[in-house]
Parts: sequence; structure tokens; C-alpha cells
Amino acid sequence: MTDYKPALTLQKINDAEAWLHTGKTEPIRVIGTEAIRETFDEKTLQQAINARLSPGVKQVVLNPDAHVGFGAPIGCVMVSPTHIYPGPVGVDIKCSMSLLQFDLDADAIKDRTVRRELINAICDRTPTGPGAGQRSVRKGRRFPKGLPKQAVIEGASESVCEQFGIPTEWRDRCEDFSHVGHNGTSDALAERLERILPQKSMCNFGEKMQQFGSYGGGNHFGECEIVHVIDNDKARETAKQFGLIDGNVAFFSHCGSRGFGNILATGQFKVLQQRFRDWGIPFPGDDKELVYAPLGNPEADDYLDDMAMGGNFATVNHLLINALVAEAFQEVFPGVTSRFIYYISHNIARREPWDGKMMWVHRKGATRAFPAGHPSLAGTPFESIGHPILLPGNPRDGSVVMVAEEGAIKSCFSVNHGAGRVMSRTKANKELDQHSINDEFDASDILTNCRNYPKDEAPAAYKDFREVVKSVEGAGLARTVAKLEARFVIKDGDAADD
Repeated sequence: MTDYKPALTLQKINDAEAWLHTGKTEPIRVIGTEAIRETFDEKTLQQAINARLSPGVKQVVLNPDAHVGFGAPIGCVMVSPTHIYPGPVGVDIKCSMSLLQFDLDADAIKDRTVRRELINAICDRTPTGPGAGQRSVRKGRRFPKGLPKQAVIEGASESVCEQFGIPTEWRDRCEDFSHVGHNGTSDALAERLERILPQKSMCNFGEKMQQFGSYGGGNHFGECEIVHVIDNDKARETAKQFGLIDGNVAFFSHCGSRGFGNILATGQFKVLQQRFRDWGIPFPGDDKELVYAPLGNPEADDYLDDMAMGGNFATVNHLLINALVAEAFQEVFPGVTSRFIYYISHNIARREPWDGKMMWVHRKGATRAFPAGHPSLAGTPFESIGHPILLPGNPRDGSVVMVAEEGAIKSCFSVNHGAGRVMSRTKANKELDQHSINDEFDASDILTNCRNYPKDEAPAAYKDFREVVKSVEGAGLARTVAKLEARFVIKDGDAADD
């Protein structure tokens, strides 16, 4: 690594894009309006430069939600044909979004009592919090012995879905319903799992397997929405093909690979950091979270296998959450039907065509954005239109469903994964006022399962989502198909008393 220190300033390209120069490579493309660019602190920019100057890296893109992360910024894309990096994937492997559309008019949930019934019915089935599992809720699923291990190895296979009670047709609406090991087989995952199960870090493997069908803590959530399709012919046609229904109720979920994925990811960081020390290799940018493994090495194979197992857990977890949410809605509204819209990740590395070659595209707090005709969509329901992009904002300002434009090629066919933090959790808990947050939710008629909505998850702790969306559209990466208006939120917190 060089000790060259470029100026941490951005060179404007247009109203929605800028360059960040590294001094040694082509510049890093930064997506964001002027207002968004002002939210990037010095450490975020330095992390992006460190990532770009790391071995084997051919491209880095900084998205409008970018902020400081482990090794690389949360909200970045990093491309390499030769190396795999755990940092630009993150500790919550395959943290993802999913959307379930109901044939239920918005008026059906206008009454707060009905919404409270739905909250209770969902919380009876989908626990929340770091240690939550299906055994901790009244109506949680009981799994056949061996099923969780099968899910980790196979992902959302037909057998796994049938045993969990997940509609098998939902698999067609997942960006990847199953991940395989480094050699392209699920056998590699079975072998890897047997090797690591005796390790001390896996002593509570059975407990972590009970977390299928649960939300974590932090920024994970379940959110009941009203769909508002954008009022133009193009958006209406795309929404129709996606399966969105204007003015109807939908359910939005954000979660990942839970405790199992965290164990896998943190274990990989420790192993690779020790390898660097043993080999006398300097950490890129003097950052121990920016470790890597050259593809083909045993360390890279182990990481790819662990990432695949974490990805399989996350996929089945989301699908089961949606099945449980559908069941809860049917309890309150007998006969209601639903359609699974899409499931999309924002913490994963995936082998994709880029610049005429197959490369590993690392997305950390970034989500893929493939427009119509992209080769990765061949044979999917979205081949001719592009897939749904699910972008969470905040309950007060709403979220959006987008679809990629041809301009997404300049961001490695990626966009941001949400709004992105503008305040640390510590600062938010210290400075934000709980009463004001609660009053804001009451004024917006948004219910939650919490007595007090977490201060570190309040809308004020995040960037202006309108500016974030403006950045994406202004850069020509994607266009908005529908807006989502929150009616209630499921979070990790104390139970509400109303």
C-alpha cells in the first residue's frame, strides 16, 4: 500500500454525481446531490479510497446512503476479478428486503384497533430482537428435526419450502433463492458445516437455527404499507407487471442472516486477520477490517462457503417471515390473499458479468439494479422489465419501489440500500427527544409494537430520503414505480401498552 494521501474533496460531475480522486487509480464515482454529498464525512471518503486502492479491486462506487462501516463504507459497491473481501459484505450476511402485496384495500386498516390486532397477530408469530427465536412466541413454527441445517445447505429448495410452509412459487421472485459453495455445489456447504460445527463459536448452533422466521434488532423491521403507484403510464404498467396494487395494503420486511450469519462473518474476520499477521502482510489502509483472500486459496473457498450458508439462512428467514405475516393477516381478515413481490439483498458478493468479464461484485449496504435485458435476468419474470428495487426510507417519509434504468451501468448496476445513517446510534440516543419522536408517530397515525420507538432508529437519525431518491433518479440509475406509506411498524423494543 502507498502512503499517498489524496485530498478528501469531491469534484462535481453534475447535480447528482461527483468524482472522488484516489491519486493512483481512476476516480471513484459518487452518487449524490450536493445536499447528500455534504453528509459524507472524512472517514467515509477515506474508507472508499482505501477500498479502491486494495489488491485486485477494479471499481468502487459510493452511493448516497454511504456512511462509515467495517473496512469499507456502508453504501458502497466494490468489484474484483481476483479477490474476495469480507468487509465489503459486512457482518450481517445477505441482509435483505422483501415485499408482500395483499388484495386488501387501505380502508380495511384505517381503524387503529384493526391495526393493533394485526400487530399482535404478527408478533405472536415473528419474534424480534438479537436473541429472539420461534420458541419465544405463542404461534411460532415448530421445525422438523434437521430442517434448519438442510435450509442452511440448500437454501429455499422445494423441499425446504414445503416443510416450512412457504409457497414454492415465491422462489421465482427471489434474486437468488439458493446459494452454492465455492465449487458450485451444495455438497461443499455440507462439508464446510460439518467442519465448523465442532468449533467453540458454534456451541449454540441449535439456538441460532431457531431464529428462522424472526427479525433482529437495530434497523431490522416489519412495516405495513399502503401502495401508491406513481401516476404515469410507464409506472402503472411496470407496477402491474410487478404485481403491485395501487391503494392496497402491503408488508415490507428488512432482516438478514441473524445470529448464524454474524458468527460466520465475525469468524472469517478473525481468521483472515490472523493470516495477515502470520504472513506479515500489511492491512490495506492500515484497516484490519479490510482483509481479503485471493480467489482459489483455501481461505477464499472457506469464506465463499460461509457467505453462501449465511445467504441461504437469510433467504429462508425472509420467506418464512412473509409466510407468517400472511398467516397473521388471514387470522384478522379471513380469506385475504397475498402475492410475493420480490426479495432482494444488500449485503452480498456475487459473481456477475462486468466490463466483459466475470467478476465478484461486493455490495455492502447496496442493492443490485438490473435493468430490462440484463443477462442476469434471463429466464426470470423480470427479463423484459427489470426487477423490483426495494428501498426503505423511514416510517415518516415513506419508502419506494424502483426499477433500474440503463444508466445503472455506471454504478456497477447497483443503487443504495436505503436512506443511510446521518447520526451514530450513540449520538441519536443522547440528543434526540423521545417524546418528540412518539408525538411524530402519533401525528402521522403510525402505530408500532413498541412503547417507545427506538431513538437510534428515529427518522431524524437518517439522511433525507427525498434527497436520496432524487440522487438516484438524477443520476439516471433508476426511476420510482411506487411509494410506500407506513401504517404500522414492528421493531425490537418494549411492547406497547395501548
